[in-house]
Amino acid sequence: MTHHLSRRRFIQISAAVAGLSIAPLGTPRAKADTSLVEWRGTLLGAVATIKLHHHDPHEAERLIALSITEARRLERLFSLYLTDSALVALNRTGVLLDPAPELVDILARSKRYAELTDGRFDPTVQPLWTLYADHFARPDADPNGPPQPAVADALTRVGYDKLSISHDRLVMPRGTTLTLNGIAQGYVTDTIVELLRSQGVQQSLVDMGEARAIGPRPDGLPWEVAIEDPEHTGRTAAMLPIVDRAVSTSGAYGFRFDPQGRFNHLFDPHSGDCAQRYRSVTTVADNATAADALSTAFSLMSPPEIRAVLPRSGIERVHLIDATGAAIDLGA
Repeated sequence: MTHHLSRRRFIQISAAVAGLSIAPLGTPRAKADTSLVEWRGTLLGAVATIKLHHHDPHEAERLIALSITEARRLERLFSLYLTDSALVALNRTGVLLDPAPELVDILARSKRYAELTDGRFDPTVQPLWTLYADHFARPDADPNGPPQPAVADALTRVGYDKLSISHDRLVMPRGTTLTLNGIAQGYVTDTIVELLRSQGVQQSLVDMGEARAIGPRPDGLPWEVAIEDPEHTGRTAAMLPIVDRAVSTSGAYGFRFDPQGRFNHLFDPHSGDCAQRYRSVTTVADNATAADALSTAFSLMSPPEIRAVLPRSGIERVHLIDATGAAIDLGA
């Protein structure tokens, strides 16, 4: 099976000071500009960063350590990569008693986004992932993808309405399995942002797989988000200024099962097909959870369909790059 870089990012956020390097993975380090401390590591299978401006670098390092401890706690709930996570336990048995409040919350939000998008966002698409992964892992894999009867069979186990959520238990049929890869990074980003704000942080960039800014840059200007053209590495497709906003980008480039790139990680829960409508979808919102989930859902929706849900979505702006490379901007 061909694994292109998972959760590949085409977002770059300008630093407050040019030329700043990133600390080694998993370690904080103060810069020559002592108001800035950066951390970089891996979380939920994605590169994660925190850029924190604080007058006291020791306090900044304490806050970053506090943030990472919290992020790791949430990872142990949401991860498909950790075999002892709460999500893996739920997928294994179909029942989880006395679930953590955060797991209940993220699944309740997932169902709301599913309802908002007519099921385009659906945390139960993991059976499709398993089908495609198993198919393309075989050396003699048909390049046209899994046979349609197998896709139809997997779809019988897909559907957000199969998931029962309450504060004391989570229940779903055996064979239905969940993935939070389309929402968890945004949720963790929001949690860390609120933690830092509660500690008095006024200027920071948090990216736990999705990016969110606290306040403006220290010079008072907005942070600038450069969206790279997925087809031309190094070429900027658009620049988005943000203050106290989150940005998320989804696209078929994020993970491809086959060398030709015909089959990717963005599954249509209705048909079992993979998203091909856009090269990338970028959302801007006041929170990273919405930006994350809806950039995924919008990858499967037409511009008129996206416009119809924007007023109820919390998304302020959508930047689409369609299959021809044309840019389409939509606003709430």
